[in-house]
Amino acid sequence: MTQTSRQTHTSFYGLGIAPRILDILDRMKFTIPTPIQHKTIPIAIEGKDVIGVAQTGTGKTLAFAIPIMQRLSLRRGRALILVPTRELAIQVDETFQKIAPSFGIKTAVIIGGASMQLQLKALRANPRILVATPGRLVDHMERRTVLLADISVLVLDEADRMLDMGFLPQIEKIIKFIPPNKQAMFFSATIPTEIVKMAAAHMKLPIHVEVAPSGTTAERIIQEVFIIKKSSKPRLLTKLLDQYHGPVLIFSRTKIGARYITRNLQRTRYKAAEIHSDRSLPQRKEALEGFKSGKYKILVATDIAARGIDVTGIELVVNYDLPDDTENYVHRIGRTARAGHEGRAVSFATPEQGDDVKNIEKLIKTALPIIEHPGFPKEKFVKEVKSQQNSRPYQSRRPASKGPHTYKSRNDSRYKSRKR
Repeated sequence: MTQTSRQTHTSFYGLGIAPRILDILDRMKFTIPTPIQHKTIPIAIEGKDVIGVAQTGTGKTLAFAIPIMQRLSLRRGRALILVPTRELAIQVDETFQKIAPSFGIKTAVIIGGASMQLQLKALRANPRILVATPGRLVDHMERRTVLLADISVLVLDEADRMLDMGFLPQIEKIIKFIPPNKQAMFFSATIPTEIVKMAAAHMKLPIHVEVAPSGTTAERIIQEVFIIKKSSKPRLLTKLLDQYHGPVLIFSRTKIGARYITRNLQRTRYKAAEIHSDRSLPQRKEALEGFKSGKYKILVATDIAARGIDVTGIELVVNYDLPDDTENYVHRIGRTARAGHEGRAVSFATPEQGDDVKNIEKLIKTALPIIEHPGFPKEKFVKEVKSQQNSRPYQSRRPASKGPHTYKSRNDSRYKSRKR
């Protein structure tokens, strides 16, 4: 069964949510459910299995947190939420912390890079909600410090990303120790074959909830591509950053590249921080919190570390390097235009990367506008990409209703940026 929706509904009332939780939502000023919340919550409250397809920033966490809290407040059992990264685990736990204390329900975050002793202390407090990354949870299972025999709800969040990161063996091992009569909810931005197989093996007649076709991007994101030589990327980046005053997220393909970009920005007066697998958990938390608070205007990240960057108000996403995995393009740019806001995603492609851009266009079923900057030589893809049209100087090809967009050059008064 499939349910699809693009509409925003006006209230959490009428979704089967208990009055006590509705009161909590009212106090937190959560008044209008997102489409994934509106479609998922009633089904999950009934105890049915769910496969939810939605992009990042659509409110997936609350879509499963509310049904879990309602179930645990009424009956025995515990919930396990598996996520791909430490940052996402912390974000998910923060959502539960807004509701769980009112019911006297404790949570524990089980992630690598954090103190094992502190995790053992949290586990001894008998938490009924476990938020974990697969690798560290398996470590605890092997030490017999975590038992899963009473798990009644299993959630796989960012399931496609967990499979991309090679966590399938750990996930399968974990599920073997969970009772077969559990409720299961899988959430993902895309539905690869492996997830379909997993659902068939571990779910009971799951209801498929899709609020946007798999592989699509948020509607409020303006996407553009610069064809630029690799040596010109640092200078173009600083030109673009001068035009944006809000938070900017930059993606590097490698952690070495992320370190280089960050150091270069710091030398040129920008307040920037980096987040990648070479950074310790405290360093990553400090960078993310600094980005949220405004201490850092710019956050430079790799794909692996970027999961969990749930920050409202990111004005610009820059793909300094195109992703190795085409599907990561969708995940990357989904960090902007969240919670109903508009956003912009700019990608740097070298002349040799025409096929990479073409593959992204196939995935998102949209032609990416090619734009130029007046301060840089005009470049073309070495191999022409059929899906692209002839580009116009520094003006994106988008419907007239959107209006042209240009970036202002400090030395050329002819170029003016649109008001922000």
